[in-house]
Amino acid sequence: MTAPSNSAPTQDFEIRRVDAPVGAEVIGLDIGRPINAADFARIHRAHLDHHVLVFRDQRITPEQHIAFSRRFGPLEIHVLHQFHLAGHPEILTVSNIKKPDGEPLGLGDAGAYWHSDISYKQNPSLGSLLHAQELPSEGGDTLFADQHLAWEGLPPALQHRILPLKAEHSYLAKYEELRARNPWRPKLSEEQIAKVAPAVQPVVRTHPETGRKALFVSEHFTTRIVDLPQDESDALLAELFAHGTKPEYVYRHRWAPHDLVFWDNRSVMHLAAGTPDHLRRKLYRTTIEGDTPF
Repeated sequence: MTAPSNSAPTQDFEIRRVDAPVGAEVIGLDIGRPINAADFARIHRAHLDHHVLVFRDQRITPEQHIAFSRRFGPLEIHVLHQFHLAGHPEILTVSNIKKPDGEPLGLGDAGAYWHSDISYKQNPSLGSLLHAQELPSEGGDTLFADQHLAWEGLPPALQHRILPLKAEHSYLAKYEELRARNPWRPKLSEEQIAKVAPAVQPVVRTHPETGRKALFVSEHFTTRIVDLPQDESDALLAELFAHGTKPEYVYRHRWAPHDLVFWDNRSVMHLAAGTPDHLRRKLYRTTIEGDTPF
């Protein structure tokens, strides 16, 4: 994590919990301006406490988006280089808009299944920051499910059963299924496939900064429980997927212009609720590198 300058003036902002099990709004902060150490410490603490932060009315450039993201750590370069923002490979374009030649501008079906970003790598993402560029007049919501609450809501016997288990995560788990029904996803090259080899993760991870336990499986990327028969693995994963996304763990974010949402991939899963095909949606995403789950 990069230490912010102490010389910047303090900004007058409020952190306001949303009316949901997870999430908070940050009102009055301009992340395009220098942020001093005390203000940055407030933001960092709020991110750990609330797991999803909504920074309202951020009229920032891609360079400012990247610079703020980097304060939390090095940034991932997404494997889908086709959808990098021109000149800014740190930004993945999430969009259902097509270019004049008919090619997709960005990844239009991002978040089609519940998931935690980059869980398919040995070091999954710490967090992701998604900045609204163009929003539809209806639809386009993003849902977040608190996996600490999901863990705490499991019966003790099931907690005991799954605590020592590990599971395989694969970027390719649903890739071809999504390609078959959506025009957005390109065919992966051999080089791209080599960059997303499956990884084995604990079914229950411990947050490295807070020490809290969280479920760490998702319908998008988790393929199997290691060392269990396939039918037993499938049944257990289906139970955990359903449990982890119960309404009592979920915040539904309805996007406003210039929102920037920063979520903790160690604490929550997210899902794109979908946008009508005839309405345009475009957002820019950065993703912060994380560490090996334990």
